[in-house]
Amino acid sequence: MSETARQWVPASRLTVLLGEDDLYRHRPRYHEIVRRARDAGLAGASVWRGIEGYGVSSHIHTARLLDLAERLPVLVMIIDDTARLRSFVESNADLLDSVTVALSPVEVFDGVRR
Repeated sequence: MSETARQWVPASRLTVLLGEDDLYRHRPRYHEIVRRARDAGLAGASVWRGIEGYGVSSHIHTARLLDLAERLPVLVMIIDDTARLRSFVESNADLLDSVTVALSPVEVFDGVRR
């Protein structure tokens, strides 16, 4: 692809917020999300471990030195076509029913996409 052919194209970002200790059938839920995204042929998925956050309980979980680092937040991000991400969420409702899922429009530089 030539330099002049590259352009920004519309896509979507699926963001899944959960805790690092969230399990699905005795395995980390974030690992199962990534595995299913790969099996669904989505462009890619990444997982980030947070250093602080809170959820429905309003209890703050933190990785500060004086506190025990437990139940830290985890973010799974997947960027692909909007329809493909919507289909992924709908077909994996059992996996995503107890976490926060958000879908946002983004632009992706076409020279980087597969």
